[in-house]
Amino acid sequence: MNTVKLSTVALERDTIVRTAIRLLDEVGLEKLTLRRLATELGVQAPALYWHFRNKQELLDEMAEAISVQEPLRPLGEGESWEEWLAEWCRGQRRAFKSHRDTARLAAGTHPGTATLQTVETILESLQRAGFPRTDAMWGLGTLASFLGGFVLEEQSDQERGTSDPALFEEALESLAPYPNVRAVMAETKGPQTDASFEHGIALILSGMRARLEAQPDGR
Repeated sequence: MNTVKLSTVALERDTIVRTAIRLLDEVGLEKLTLRRLATELGVQAPALYWHFRNKQELLDEMAEAISVQEPLRPLGEGESWEEWLAEWCRGQRRAFKSHRDTARLAAGTHPGTATLQTVETILESLQRAGFPRTDAMWGLGTLASFLGGFVLEEQSDQERGTSDPALFEEALESLAPYPNVRAVMAETKGPQTDASFEHGIALILSGMRARLEAQPDGR
């Protein structure tokens, strides 16, 4: 536990968020309470309400802080929008895998200014590439849903210990009655791998490209 007491000094909002993320890594989302966070900071729980109206607002800001670890860069002149979006998805996966329970943390959070600016930049860039605004938003939403679900499964495997190679081999043996499932699992080493992530992103981007080319002025 942090022994530095902050009860006699101004408690900074970003200090609370950083400490909350550290506690998230240590104890997990279910055990992350405002009372526990206040104890870690050396203050009474009501002091946190000077900065956050409720726990959900804190969770929103934690998710935002993790997401901006891998910020979106501007789309370069003449650059492929597909590779640009794929690069951003890879960065978001890295960011959310760098902390515990982040997929569950992010689910249902309200976007902050950094997230909204990211969405605005992506929508503006995709419209310049020829997408109707709605198609751009739906394409981005599909990417985000895939990303969140993929990381959730990765983190769930880690929590259950099923990412352990020995347990994976045991699981393969239990699939003997299902030869096709067993064969593909043996080939791919499981559903949550770098290769399967890249395949999923490529499928979504290919679908977006097909819809773009179906537009009257498709590029």
